[in-house]
Amino acid sequence: MSPSKRGAWKRFWNGQRGQAERMPPKIRVLIADDHRLFAEALEAILAADKRIEIVGRAANGEEAVGLAVALKPDVILMDIAMPKLDGLEAVRLIRDKQPAAVILMLTGSNSRTDVDRARVSGAAGYVTKDLIASELIEAIVGAAD
Repeated sequence: MSPSKRGAWKRFWNGQRGQAERMPPKIRVLIADDHRLFAEALEAILAADKRIEIVGRAANGEEAVGLAVALKPDVILMDIAMPKLDGLEAVRLIRDKQPAAVILMLTGSNSRTDVDRARVSGAAGYVTKDLIASELIEAIVGAAD
């Protein structure tokens, strides 16, 4: 997220809304997950938050890289295990093309090895799929900061 967008959110939430009391720009999110039903449910959860705008959805790692470069989202939610190109390699490619990209890894596993691999690949954070509803929105807002 750009510094101006971060500052706008901080001012808004701290009551410094300015003359027009406008909402700050939404956090633009790309979802990359090969499980269609999970991705649709995730999109529905995120769409309920006025701070977030879903700008795209990728079903595999190659698609995620292409959409990340084309759409330049503020935050990318990336599944680790995906077809064509796994999420960890997709993170590396995205970070090569967009060093400022903020990527949160999504996975069903909470193994220390996966967490370490995600960190080494360039991910900003790691969220397990079983905690999506309770933690993901705050993880996105925190990562975009």
